[in-house]
Amino acid sequence: MKILAIDSSGLVASVAIVCDEDLVGEFTVNYKKTHSQTLLPMLDELAKITELDLNSLDAIAVAGGPGSFTGLRIGSATAKGLALALHKPIVEVPTVDAIAYNLCGHRDLVCPLMDARRNQTYTGLYRFDGCRMQTAKKQCAVDISDILAEINHIGEAAVFLGDGVPVFRSYIADHCAVPYTFAPPHANKQRAGAVAALAAQYAAQGKLTDAAAHKPEYLRLSQAERERMEREHAKN
Repeated sequence: MKILAIDSSGLVASVAIVCDEDLVGEFTVNYKKTHSQTLLPMLDELAKITELDLNSLDAIAVAGGPGSFTGLRIGSATAKGLALALHKPIVEVPTVDAIAYNLCGHRDLVCPLMDARRNQTYTGLYRFDGCRMQTAKKQCAVDISDILAEINHIGEAAVFLGDGVPVFRSYIADHCAVPYTFAPPHANKQRAGAVAALAAQYAAQGKLTDAAAHKPEYLRLSQAERERMEREHAKN
């Protein structure tokens, strides 16, 4: 199975091609550019370097959320456009699951942290039995104090990764009661290679989505929607 994967759910823009058990190519950038500037040129360059015939793809995978609302829309629109044009299905991979899969095989409890603003994080808890990922807590949007309290209650050593780590590092140091570590730079952010690898597993299980039906999973309202509701609540 050959899968093209896209992840623009956070600060990182990443595209990758996985064919069966091989990562054919991956292009990841974490720099001061918007995804609308980088994603399509990266995809085009990766296709040229790997001599990819887009028609040979079996599916298009995308980090389906949560994450940056703008980033998710760009990634989903790109995946949807490609899938519709090529008549291919989409594999929707939960963003937090894909981040956790960067640490496939890790012995500790894996806790991805994405900065969701207002002291909240998109997060989840995962364990690995060899290369098989087990979900201890499904991806969610919670206060950082809530996920730390749950980790402390579980009582297992934990490893943290994601763009929320720099934001919450001091809070973790002050409130994490179990031994903990942080993932190294090459494995601590979104990577389309992880999205593709998980997508291959989902596709084998028949978890495919028609391109026309695909939409991102935001998990919570946008900032504009929250502020509008707060204004309306204040008036009442």
